[in-house]
Amino acid sequence: MRIAQVAPLHESVPPKLYGGTERVVSYLTEELCRLGHEVTLYASGDSTTAARLKAVCPAALRLDPKIKDPLAHHTVLLDHLLADAHQYDIIHFHLDYIHFPLARTLAAPHVTTMHGRLDLPDLAPLFDRFHDMPVVSISNDQRRPLPQANWQATVYNGLPEDLHRFHPEPGSYLAFLGRISPEKGIVQAIEIAGRAGMELRVAAKIDAADRAYYEKVVKPLFRQPHVTFVGEINEQQKNRFLGEAAALLFPIDWPEPFGMVMIEALACGTPVIAFRRGSVPEVLENGATGFVVETIDEAVRAVGRLGLVSRQRCRRYFEERFSARRMAEGYLAVYERLLLSRRQPRLAA
Repeated sequence: MRIAQVAPLHESVPPKLYGGTERVVSYLTEELCRLGHEVTLYASGDSTTAARLKAVCPAALRLDPKIKDPLAHHTVLLDHLLADAHQYDIIHFHLDYIHFPLARTLAAPHVTTMHGRLDLPDLAPLFDRFHDMPVVSISNDQRRPLPQANWQATVYNGLPEDLHRFHPEPGSYLAFLGRISPEKGIVQAIEIAGRAGMELRVAAKIDAADRAYYEKVVKPLFRQPHVTFVGEINEQQKNRFLGEAAALLFPIDWPEPFGMVMIEALACGTPVIAFRRGSVPEVLENGATGFVVETIDEAVRAVGRLGLVSRQRCRRYFEERFSARRMAEGYLAVYERLLLSRRQPRLAA
């Protein structure tokens, strides 16, 4: 199958540090190549892939201080794609919705994975207008605010099985991995670890938009003796950081569409303690791969029950549900269904 994967240009594919969507695009692209498909990746020029790379800009936009208008570069990307569309059996977008008006004119079937939160009121009129756009959700909960959308499937994100090494023995600290922002629950994680009498190690990115929150609210809390701030880490460092933890804390306060860090922890054999928000009940098996809780009090009690969770079970659960192969097979089923629909003649009214 001739497949185009269309990635955002903000980060390289895969990203050098933080970047959830681009990382998923990378894992999917490489797995499709391994399965023998002819894949073209539209991405920044510093991307690394076994696919044919169509470099639309020299480097990831976020890391280039000269970039002031990312939309201009994405407009160039879409024009390239419009010219190339006839070359592909299927085009897979990962750009949110910027391409929706253009997609109706493409010479090939297409589908879009919605990677972000969909509970924003601005999106309802958009999907009322573009109710015909074929879209894929990354959790069932993610699609709940937009029942009018043309949902094709839910395909959970996946990781290569050899990306993270299984760590059979738990460490003595709790881990927080992700981004410093109110909705990610860093303040709650610090309280949970402190009340549980455990060290909390924080590996997190601080976006410019969250800098004031970090300086005013979070930085003073990092002075507590049980908190160690590691900073932003790369993919290789994640293996040890997550694998040597007793558990990952994921006390989110927003409708998380998926939560890659949860399956990264499970791949290492590390259980997860997470608040019941968004996709969490779909990703975790409560009591078997960690604990799904409602409050800080419940999270503190869950820390004391970590000995009941089998790290082998966590790893096996990841392999069964969240491998890159499983993700690629899910998307291939969507591609084939869309291709079949395009080939079938329309019935006369």
